[in-house]
Amino acid sequence: MGNDTSYDVVVIGMGAAGLSSAVAYADAAAAQGRVPRIAVLERSTREERGGSTRYTGSWFRVTEERELDPSFVATMESVSGGLADLDYCRTLARELPASIGFLEDHGVDYIYFKQPLPNRNTGGGLGMPAGNGLGIVDGLASVLESTEGVELLYELEAFRLSLSDEGRVNGVVVRGRDGLLRTLKAEAVVIASGGFEGNSEMMTRYLGERACDIPMISPGTANNRGEGIRMAVEVGADTAGQFDRFHAEPVDPRATKPDAVVYPFTYGILVNGQAQRFFDEGANSFDSTFEALGYEIWRHQNQSAFLICDQTSLSVKGFSDVVFTDQDPISADTIGELALKLGLDAAALEATVAAFNAATDASEFDPYRFDGKQTVGIDPPKSNWAVPIESPPFIAYPLTCAICFTFGGVRTDSLARVVSPGGTPIPGLYAAGEVTGLYYHEYPVGTSVIRGVTFGRIAGAHAAAAHA
Repeated sequence: MGNDTSYDVVVIGMGAAGLSSAVAYADAAAAQGRVPRIAVLERSTREERGGSTRYTGSWFRVTEERELDPSFVATMESVSGGLADLDYCRTLARELPASIGFLEDHGVDYIYFKQPLPNRNTGGGLGMPAGNGLGIVDGLASVLESTEGVELLYELEAFRLSLSDEGRVNGVVVRGRDGLLRTLKAEAVVIASGGFEGNSEMMTRYLGERACDIPMISPGTANNRGEGIRMAVEVGADTAGQFDRFHAEPVDPRATKPDAVVYPFTYGILVNGQAQRFFDEGANSFDSTFEALGYEIWRHQNQSAFLICDQTSLSVKGFSDVVFTDQDPISADTIGELALKLGLDAAALEATVAAFNAATDASEFDPYRFDGKQTVGIDPPKSNWAVPIESPPFIAYPLTCAICFTFGGVRTDSLARVVSPGGTPIPGLYAAGEVTGLYYHEYPVGTSVIRGVTFGRIAGAHAAAAHA
C-alpha cells in the first residue's frame, strides 16, 4: 500500500456489515466481468478482526420460513414512538431471506431453533449462523482472502473522508502503526465501523455521568470508537437513532468469557445491593425485558444485582440453556447463608424472600406459558411465574450491566446511502451495521447482526452497480 492508492471501494470495518458489503461488491463485479479493487480496513490485528461480531451469539429474529418476525415493523413503530425509519425496517424484512441465503452461499451455515426457552416474543423462533458471529467473520473473510483484487488491511485507523471539489466522497485518509497519514482513493466508501462504545468521551457526552463504568460485552466492542459517525457528520451526514440509549445486557461480572448473559430471571427474583426487589421479573418474556433489566441495573441500582432462585426454578426445561456465564451459580442451603456468600445483609434478604413468598397467589404455576400467577400486595409486583422461593438448595447469580451497542448513528436510506439532513444521498458514501442509527427506547432483539449483513449486502451491490 503506497501513500496514495486507488480502489473501486474502501470498506471501513470487518464486522458482519463491512465483510458483507465487500463480498457483495466482489460478487457484483464478477457478474460484470471485471476484477474488483477493494480495500477492507480493520483497526485490530488479523487475529482479533471482526469487532463485536466476532464475539456475538448472532441470533436472528426469524420464522421457520427464514422470514423476519412478522411483527417486527409494527414493534419498531410502537417501541420507538414512531421515530424509527419504517421504510428501512420494511427493506430489512423484504431482504432478510436473501441475506440468509447470501451467508450460506459463501460458506456460512445456518441453524434454526424453534424454542430454546418458553415464553419468548421473537416471532416464532430464532436462527443463527453456525459458529455464531465468528462464523460470519471467518467465513466471509476467507472468501475475500481468496478473491483477486481484494486487500484486507489491518491495524489501520480511519481518520477522515476525502471529498472532491463537488462534494463526492472519493476516499479515506488513514493512519497506520507508524503514525503517518495515507490516502486511499476510491469511487465509493462504506462505513461499517460500529458504534461508539469504546470511546469514553462520546459515551460520557451522550450517556452522561458514570458512562465510563459500563463494561463492554466483548473485547471486540472496544474497537467501536465512533470515528465512522464523526467522519460522516463532518461531510454533512444526518444522524438517526437515540444517542442517549444503548443495548444493555445483564451479565455475570465473574465471567471470564464475553457475552456472559444470564437470561432466565423470569423464574426467580431479582434483588439489589440492599437485598430489595426492584423489578417485575414476570412482566413479559425474558427476551422482551432483559434489556430493560440491564439498563435498570446500571441507571438505578449502582451496577449491582442478584438473581435468586431455587430448585423449582432450576426444574424449568431450558433454564440452564440460556445461562451463558462460564461460572457456576453460588449455592447455599438457606437464604441467610446465601446472603452472606453474596455479601448481602442476611436479615434483609430473608425478609425480602419471606415477603415475596407470602405475596404469591395460589394459582397453578406453568412455566411454559404466561400463567398469570402473580404476587398480591407488594411492590414491585411479579406478574407471572410468581412461585415461592422455598426449595433448597438456593442459588444465585450476581449481575451487572454490560453495553452491547449504542443506538445513535448515521442516517441512511433503504439503499444504505448516507443522507444529509434534507434526505439527499451524499455521493459515494454508504454505511451499514451499528454505525447507522435505527433504534429508539428499546431494541427488538435478534435484529442487529442480520441488519448489518442485509444493508452491507445492499451497500456493496449498489456501489458496484454505480461503478458499472
